[in-house]
Amino acid sequence: MPFPLCATCGTQFAESDAPPATCPVCEDERQWVPASGQRWTTLERLRETHRGSYKREEPGLMAIGTTPDFAIGQRAFLVRGSGGTVLWDCVPLIDDATVDIVRGLGAPAAIAISHPHYYSTMVEWSRALGGIPVHLHEDDRRWVMRPDPCIRFWRGETMELAPGMTLVRCGGHFAGGAVLHWADGAGGRGALLSGDVIQVAPDLRTVSFLRSYPNMLPLPSRAVRRIARAVEPYAFDRVHGAFWGRTIASDGSAVVARSAENYCRWVDGEEDEGA
Repeated sequence: MPFPLCATCGTQFAESDAPPATCPVCEDERQWVPASGQRWTTLERLRETHRGSYKREEPGLMAIGTTPDFAIGQRAFLVRGSGGTVLWDCVPLIDDATVDIVRGLGAPAAIAISHPHYYSTMVEWSRALGGIPVHLHEDDRRWVMRPDPCIRFWRGETMELAPGMTLVRCGGHFAGGAVLHWADGAGGRGALLSGDVIQVAPDLRTVSFLRSYPNMLPLPSRAVRRIARAVEPYAFDRVHGAFWGRTIASDGSAVVARSAENYCRWVDGEEDEGA
């Protein structure tokens, strides 16, 4: 089986004659293995049953997903700013139509990914777009299941991908968990592309923070306060989350700050409805 693809998390593995015995990403407490057991497929098989989906979220920002949903079901973003174009996060499916659309909108110079759950077929994306670099935080190096020379590990707390596009390490969900600050977003008021390092809630007025979303494991308040401090220096009116429809349209920086404060109040026991 060339380049096995985990059907639960969407991570692509190195080429092998048979799929791995386990998926380390799914066996970690932040993800899950189905009760029926680990399932594998390939990108070629996925292309037979699924297609790309696309939506213009705002000027300069195109969301890319998969129909029907596959694995985690996240969306990626093609971000076009005055300083260049970047692909933020990846989805497992990449096909000719998607490549044509991305190139037609302005081929990105780099890929950056928020955390290991969205590494998916990052090497395939790089190669399809001319071998562009894939930027991952050094702290999450051990979660790379398909090593490749296109992968570049960055260190520290921030990295400028292009003028007006800055990676900010927040930690929390993963040690190297990062968000992308896009200064040109929201009509120049700034936007934050948060993956699920900062998870946009269904009410579109709050965000939350967890170690594991499927297993509902919380983060300690000190980790959430660190996330809030990491993004505080950046102006952003809008927050684009990891899933379709999860966008906070305005007042984004205040929403993140208030949500972090509320989360910490409950985790620290300052609120107790059962008392």
